[in-house]
Amino acid sequence: MELDVSLSWLALALTPGLASRLSARVLRKFGSPEGVFRAPLRQLEFCNLPGPVAQSIAKKESFKRAEKELDGVRKIANCRLLNWTEPEYPQNLLQIYDPPVLLYVRGDAQVLNLPSLSIVGTRRPTLYGTQMAQRLGRDLAARGLVIGSGMARGIDAIGHQGAMDAHGRAIGVLGTGIDVCYPKENKKLYEKVLERGAIVSEFPLRTHPAPENFPVRNRIVAGTPLGVVVIEGAQYSGSLITARLAMEFGREVFGVPGNVTQPVSFAPNQLIKQGAKLVTSAEDVIEELPTPVRAALVQAEKPEAEQRNLLAAASLNAVEKKLYELLSAEEPMPIDDIVERSGLNSSEVLATLFDLEMKGIIRQLPGKQFSKVLL
Repeated sequence: MELDVSLSWLALALTPGLASRLSARVLRKFGSPEGVFRAPLRQLEFCNLPGPVAQSIAKKESFKRAEKELDGVRKIANCRLLNWTEPEYPQNLLQIYDPPVLLYVRGDAQVLNLPSLSIVGTRRPTLYGTQMAQRLGRDLAARGLVIGSGMARGIDAIGHQGAMDAHGRAIGVLGTGIDVCYPKENKKLYEKVLERGAIVSEFPLRTHPAPENFPVRNRIVAGTPLGVVVIEGAQYSGSLITARLAMEFGREVFGVPGNVTQPVSFAPNQLIKQGAKLVTSAEDVIEELPTPVRAALVQAEKPEAEQRNLLAAASLNAVEKKLYELLSAEEPMPIDDIVERSGLNSSEVLATLFDLEMKGIIRQLPGKQFSKVLL
């Protein structure tokens, strides 16, 4: 596959010590990567580059590595490189102060410039957080918005799964190389997002997860979309960092309020106190979007599965209704408590719970616990 990228862009991106902000500085000074690599050492040093970095550029030391990297990219199915000058490069991302010089992209690069929202949050969500992420991902995607995230376990992955359930589109931003799926349990989700959207990274091939990569990744999660929705996150969480970056970039920030007694609710509750939009449904998000974006969205329609669930909940027999009303969407209830509070025998309770689960209006969780499905 022929790639629409010059080797000099890749060589610039692979220059050791040349972070995105410094890359932006020299590109704006010299006009192009070719101009950067033609510049005399003295002019490079005038750009306040560290001495070793300026010397590496002047000696064109990164070109051999770039040639090898380009060979590797060509071997990956449906993979390409996007630099600043290409129309598929996310135009929103170019507005931040340190946009990546180069993006590795798999999938449909066209989605990178469609109206999108990022859903981020804790890697260890509560049942409430899980259900809200799935619901918002599904409902926002059903209206035509692309759902972005950092592809982490927890809220990120659940929001994407919600988008997939609505046959929507998604953008996954990796803190690894484009050829490394992390965490491994997201492999199926990675493949689904490839089918329905794009996977993006600025890190070279074979880059494995490292703690310092994820804050770097977060600026893409915050800078590409129209806004960021935060669903659960602790006081020093990555989701809070992402939201603050979004504020710096002039993006909308949304918070799903949580139980004030739980540490995992700190991030969204704090953001709401600081002026983030409080969100309980997709409509709360949509009403804050620019008028042209709202006008282009498809009309809200309840998914067929949700319509079936509502009909099922309205047609319960007396025993089913009794058990259904005992359950909560927020806190799962152990089977022993259900038996005790219902006054029914255990075999009748288990049989009825099975019927309710088959109707799609309750779910069973590990440890024989049950909860309502949040519609």
